[in-house]
Amino acid sequence: MKRFVFCMALIALLPGLSKAGFVYAASGNKQAAVATKASAQDQADFVGSDVCATCHAEVAKKFESNPHSKLALTHGGQGATCESCHGSGKAHVEGGGDVTKIKQLAKMTTKQQDETCLGCHAGAHPNFERSPHAKGGVGCTGCHSVHAGNTEEKLLKASQPKLCYECHTDVKPQFSMPFHHKVNEGLVKCTDCHDAHGTFNANNVRSTADQNMICTKCHAETRGPWVFEHAVVKGEGCTGCHTPHGSQNPRLLNVANINQLCNQCHSPVAADTVHGMSAGSADRPVCITCHTMIHGSNVNPAFIR
Repeated sequence: MKRFVFCMALIALLPGLSKAGFVYAASGNKQAAVATKASAQDQADFVGSDVCATCHAEVAKKFESNPHSKLALTHGGQGATCESCHGSGKAHVEGGGDVTKIKQLAKMTTKQQDETCLGCHAGAHPNFERSPHAKGGVGCTGCHSVHAGNTEEKLLKASQPKLCYECHTDVKPQFSMPFHHKVNEGLVKCTDCHDAHGTFNANNVRSTADQNMICTKCHAETRGPWVFEHAVVKGEGCTGCHTPHGSQNPRLLNVANINQLCNQCHSPVAADTVHGMSAGSADRPVCITCHTMIHGSNVNPAFIR
């Protein structure tokens, strides 16, 4: 009976819900139509990149090798052009080059510049506005030179890691430590592990289904899956034991003495009769002498080979 009453109530609501749905759809279509109309009006006032080049020859020459210029050749020449970013140039040209009648990105706020770039790149960088870079006032043009970058890749103002070190001076010395990832040597890039345009993780660390994949994509021997998992690997991840950038300790360990590192979690074990160790067992045989499969094992729950 209760089920019947619920169904009848739902049926009674359907006309209202349908009406609301049509109103919402109509509203969305209206907004889309307005946007399309505005776009058509803007393009009607476009003068074309060739006209821009008559005054801005130096910029136009550099732009020949720009990835944006390649887009300008797509879709019958209706791809990305000068006016895609700077707005229609008709009033600017008719005003004899009046700078107040054209969008000047250099005089815009960082947020306004970012909105211009994200007009095309929002799909590729959906998390940029929540990133530490955006929140810290570092916009697109902080790293990219739109007209002519100094690198072959992504119009960057400088190559990695030099570009990143310009702000992240606290990280730079870590890659000069005795044990470090080969970033300065060019074997690893900052963007292999970090997404500069934002993620849901701290420090812009890239997001993956298994967050340890940031490390195990290179360190495949530690990947698993394992029959017997080491809980800390799943719980805290690789950084529970390792420092990712650089360390004074072999294997990039957080603590110089392996027993001390293990005892941070396993201190009760250090005093049991099986191991025959005191609680301060830093001077005892190294844990991984026996527990060699420390990342995980398919044969032994104590990670013994």
